[in-house]
Amino acid sequence: MKIDIDQLSEAELIDLNHRIVERLRFLNQMRAHVDMLEFKIGDWVTFQPPGHGRLEGMLTRYNQKTVTVITDTGQKWNVSPALLSRVKSAKGTNTAGSNVVLLNKR
Repeated sequence: MKIDIDQLSEAELIDLNHRIVERLRFLNQMRAHVDMLEFKIGDWVTFQPPGHGRLEGMLTRYNQKTVTVITDTGQKWNVSPALLSRVKSAKGTNTAGSNVVLLNKR
C-alpha cells in the first residue's frame, strides 16, 4: 500500500503520524508480551544491566512492558523480558522429589 504524503494536508499528516506512533507502540507491546510468555512467575532468571555484572533473581511480576525481578540481594529490577535468560539450575525451587527421602523397610 503506497501513500503519497505529498498530497496530504498538515492536519492529515499529523493524524497519520499519530496513527503510526500508536501502531508502533502496539507492536512493541505485543513483542514484549510474547517474550513474557516464555517465563512464569517464580522462574529464576539472569540478566546483565548496563554497567553491572550479570545478576540473578526470581521473576515476581508481569508489568505492561517489563517484568519485575528480585535479586538474591533483595534488589528490585524492572527488566525487558527480551533481556532475560532462564537460569540453568532451578535455584530456590523444589524439583519433584528433591526433598523426599525413601526408606526401605523390610
